[in-house]
Amino acid sequence: MDDEIKPKSALSFLVDELWIYVLGFLSCTDILRCTSVCKALRQTYMSSSELQYIVELGGQCLLPTSNTDDHTPIYKRLQRLRDKAHAWLKFDAYAFQTVIPSISFSGIQKYITGEHFYMWNYHDNLVAISPIPSNLLSQRTIEHHWSPRTLCPFPGAERRIVLMDPAQNLFAIAYTFHGMTYIYLATLDDGCVHPHAAGPALVLDTPVYEWETKFQCYGRHIALWREFYTHEVGVLWPSDCVWQLQIWDWQHSTTLSSVLNIQTTLFTPTSFCFLGNDRLLVVADNLKLYSIKDMSETPRLLACFLLPFSLVDTEHYHPTMHGSQLRTQAQSMYTSDPEHRLLCLTSWIDKRTICLISTKIFFDIDEVTAITPIPWNHWGPGHIRVVEQKAAHVSITHVSGNRVLLADKMMSERHEYYKLRMMDFSPLAVTNRRGLGRVVKERSTVTVAVQRGPNSEWDDESKYYYSTVETALPYVEVLVSDRKISGLLHDVWMDGDRIYLLDRVVGGTFKPKLEVINIY
Repeated sequence: MDDEIKPKSALSFLVDELWIYVLGFLSCTDILRCTSVCKALRQTYMSSSELQYIVELGGQCLLPTSNTDDHTPIYKRLQRLRDKAHAWLKFDAYAFQTVIPSISFSGIQKYITGEHFYMWNYHDNLVAISPIPSNLLSQRTIEHHWSPRTLCPFPGAERRIVLMDPAQNLFAIAYTFHGMTYIYLATLDDGCVHPHAAGPALVLDTPVYEWETKFQCYGRHIALWREFYTHEVGVLWPSDCVWQLQIWDWQHSTTLSSVLNIQTTLFTPTSFCFLGNDRLLVVADNLKLYSIKDMSETPRLLACFLLPFSLVDTEHYHPTMHGSQLRTQAQSMYTSDPEHRLLCLTSWIDKRTICLISTKIFFDIDEVTAITPIPWNHWGPGHIRVVEQKAAHVSITHVSGNRVLLADKMMSERHEYYKLRMMDFSPLAVTNRRGLGRVVKERSTVTVAVQRGPNSEWDDESKYYYSTVETALPYVEVLVSDRKISGLLHDVWMDGDRIYLLDRVVGGTFKPKLEVINIY
């Protein structure tokens, strides 16, 4: 009898292994769909840590990174993923460490990634990279001073803007000289010409009436956004606003670039952000999605998403720096999926409105979409959640993957302070919350201001009217403890397994203070 059972058990085991192998090629959604209609597949899924790990990664909108040094068993990785997701909804705002940065914050560009604080002080030509906060005193803080001609060989050139990308050890700085703009490509740690750059500098013409410039980098692409005005003969005030977006593959060419020009009104704000390596989103009167696969051509319009109200700017997250030489091994195991993360856009009209958009909508399009603009009701409500704010309760916001950290300004009779609020928009947030917080699935209605015409000024109330907008992107929300954070809070970040709160003063002096909250 035993001899008859053993072959059958072995065969059953092989069948299960085959199903696990086949299902492993499917996406998170497809695995759950298959296991929901077949009891046998459901049992196979429940007994397989590999399949549950795939589903957990997809449900948290994460991608595994190639880390050959990690030999942690799959079941332990699965449990760690679930525990971390839960920890983000129950962290203790009272349990923090305090770090006092060693340099002045006057005229500084700063952000945090990979457990390091990156700072650029343009008054002193100083780049500083500081580890935070564990063993801070025993680790080396990299400080690099550049003389005015270290990167730019032209005396008297005007220094404009800088860009720091720790993932690629890249420091880019733009100078203008005699009507030309030079973007020098250096390394963050020593200021030498970047070894992966196609040349020491990118070169382009500078418009006569340039008004504003912005920098952004994603992988092999560097984009320079410039706004400038044109004059009509006999007219003193600029009549037309033109913005230009020039994109380089900086690792392969310093001259070949893809250029996008759009003419707008003086009162239509514009911005942009990369969506992975081959797509670009432009924010203006509507959202326009472009393909940048072919750098020898003008970016190709893929889709136009109509908006019921104007958005002023994107509040960019910094892409996960999993390639950074300074990043820890534990943090390099996962990165946010660019096709399933959040963008944070804002609108400043009569009050601030935060608009959180799932990037999934920008990848679920077909080739015929670009022919006809997509109406708001066909794409907006299910992929967006609008957070309305009162004028006195403006929030400081940071987005990381599918999590949103809001520091809401509150007012008391004696002083102002901030309260922390966490929102998780990942598909598995409801499961991983384990009873914490509240689940928001119902539609919310907000009142927004809408321009009456393309040349309307926002500071003139007669030039816009009010309309109601419904949005329904589901999320889990947790109000973090009862701690009242200083009203002098300057900025907040989420990075790795930590939250960072930057305060502007310490003990009545004008020195910054950085609070570090460990999540896991």
